[in-house]
Amino acid sequence: MAAPEIGLFIDGKWTTPPGAARFTTRNPTNGEVVGSFVAGTAQDANAAVTAAYKAFPQWKATPPPARGEILLRVAQELKERKESIGRIVTQEMGKVIAEGRGDVQEAIDFVEYMAGEGRRLFGETVPSELRSKFCLTVRQPKGVVVCITPWNFPTAIPNWKIAAALICGNTVVFKPASTTAMCAVEVVRAYEAAGLPPGVLNLVTGSGGAVGNPLIDDPRVRAVSFTGGVDTGRSVNVRGAQDMKAVHLELGGKNPMIVMDDANLPLALEGLLFGAFGTAGQRCTATSRLILHEKVYDEFLGMLDQRVAGLRLGDPLDPATDVGPVASADQEKKILDYIAIGRGEAKLRTGGNKLTGGAYDKGYFIAPTVFETAHGTRISKEEIFGPVLSVIKVPNYQEAVRVANDVDYGLSSSIYTRDVNLAFRAMDDLECGITYVNAPTIGAEVQLPFGGTKKTGTGGREAGSVAVEEFTEIKTVFVDFSNRLQKAQIDTTAS
Repeated sequence: MAAPEIGLFIDGKWTTPPGAARFTTRNPTNGEVVGSFVAGTAQDANAAVTAAYKAFPQWKATPPPARGEILLRVAQELKERKESIGRIVTQEMGKVIAEGRGDVQEAIDFVEYMAGEGRRLFGETVPSELRSKFCLTVRQPKGVVVCITPWNFPTAIPNWKIAAALICGNTVVFKPASTTAMCAVEVVRAYEAAGLPPGVLNLVTGSGGAVGNPLIDDPRVRAVSFTGGVDTGRSVNVRGAQDMKAVHLELGGKNPMIVMDDANLPLALEGLLFGAFGTAGQRCTATSRLILHEKVYDEFLGMLDQRVAGLRLGDPLDPATDVGPVASADQEKKILDYIAIGRGEAKLRTGGNKLTGGAYDKGYFIAPTVFETAHGTRISKEEIFGPVLSVIKVPNYQEAVRVANDVDYGLSSSIYTRDVNLAFRAMDDLECGITYVNAPTIGAEVQLPFGGTKKTGTGGREAGSVAVEEFTEIKTVFVDFSNRLQKAQIDTTAS
């Protein structure tokens, strides 16, 4: 069967510009083509922004609860097609099918949550220092918003951005990662089926240079929301700053899991396996560092060896598979290069190789890899974004925290301990946006803020009730009904 050819979605229509170049996405398990997509140009980016700019006044005027009704229909569309979209996630990105379905479920949960914000979008009222004067704040949309998303959560992260932007009254141009363009198409189709007015959401596929940069540079765009790597995020931030745009960045992580000597070791092991090797380690929240107390070091690593040896790698559509392929040839090369670095600076305990032979030859399979290393090596401090775990021995809690914090990132963190006092100390001591106690460094629930500190990102948080802060401007309003001129800080004798 020929792979489907998909166009751009601009002003409510699927369209392919005359003579458009195309690119394909491929299944990382077997190399099969998933779909063919338009390699967008600056002209396509301009057309998408024009459509969003034209649609903005009417969408802004739409009452937020009515916007929420559309989002509820989007969530219903995603529910009805959860299985088929989940399979596309797995086929295009490579995460195992349970996680593919979970990716879509996270999108459903967040869209539903944002629909409820249509009846909130809270401002505040405060007393005035003057008589007969009322003071309040209201939220207003920013305008045209560009959402640039990664390939590792190809339906969840786009909806984090799109649903939050839309409920606030913004219009959106969506530029997804080219690796998972079909997943992006399925996201947009859900909004289209829900009856979103033309121009409110537009999709342009293509490279960052050809499409992303023109979108960021367009003076009609007032905000950019980007999730991806630090180097690209820095470039996005600089470009956006040229025109004083609001830029929100969600970038990398080097997330630590601390296991203390009083921890429930079997529980910690289960958490570590999911945190380190789920999604083949391709999460910004992946557990990439195990900081292990010296008193349980040997025992825990022995338990880990046994479980890693039993992990099943293979077809991610097979429910029995534990770990699927990494997402692409480029991703495979980057991970293998880091493994080569690790071999030169640390002790390889298990894994460390690309799997070959039989069905493995058609895909990008890397064995779950564990290094024992000292803190300070490259593999212990740099984001690898693959199934590679660095294990670091520490003598006490103080050193565990020092090691955990001594990286450029601050996204997620974890501590396993039965000591409630130690747990509460860790909540305060760990420099990050998320801390788990007795659970791995997975992401966040949709009703809570997601994001980090240091080079993990800037510009606020996604998800939770604070998600609307990224996509709104606060307007302060003063209503003076005194029928005379009052001067704050000067007029203190009002009667």
